[in-house]
Amino acid sequence: MLWIVSVKNVLFLCTGNSARSILGEVILNELSGGAYAAYSAGSQPAGRVNPGALKMLAAEGHSVEGLASKSWDQFSGPDAPEFDLVITVCDNAAGESCPVWSGSPVTAHWGIPDPAHFDSEEARDAAFDLAYSRMRRRIEALLELPEDLAAESLQQSLQDIHEQARTSDMQQA
Repeated sequence: MLWIVSVKNVLFLCTGNSARSILGEVILNELSGGAYAAYSAGSQPAGRVNPGALKMLAAEGHSVEGLASKSWDQFSGPDAPEFDLVITVCDNAAGESCPVWSGSPVTAHWGIPDPAHFDSEEARDAAFDLAYSRMRRRIEALLELPEDLAAESLQQSLQDIHEQARTSDMQQA
């Protein structure tokens, strides 16, 4: 099975769908130039987008219009988009039993630490900056992949992207 479609649908998942998955949705939609349609959802949605995520995205020049914390249930029914990729961005969501997704998506885990749980605004801003840069680096690498990768090769490439970025993250820390 080759991974060739006109627009690739990607779902970013985390538990609350208030920060990391929202960052992934916005960054991929804006950097891909329409080649990807990115969505985000959570197993236990927070009900609102974290203000730190909105602040970070706006500071980087992204539109924050219309962003919402959504349940993954709305992406698992018969009317849901068929996904090419489903990427979990938090360890909790990666360990949960996910719904059955429409299509035959390739799955990957890009664990990024949660930037939302810091006491001071300064620490929270720094954590959002770090989460944003980590997500952007992974998405930029995704956009460099050839479009004709077989599913198995794509899955390995997505894992390699995460491992390489994680190594870089540790070296920069």
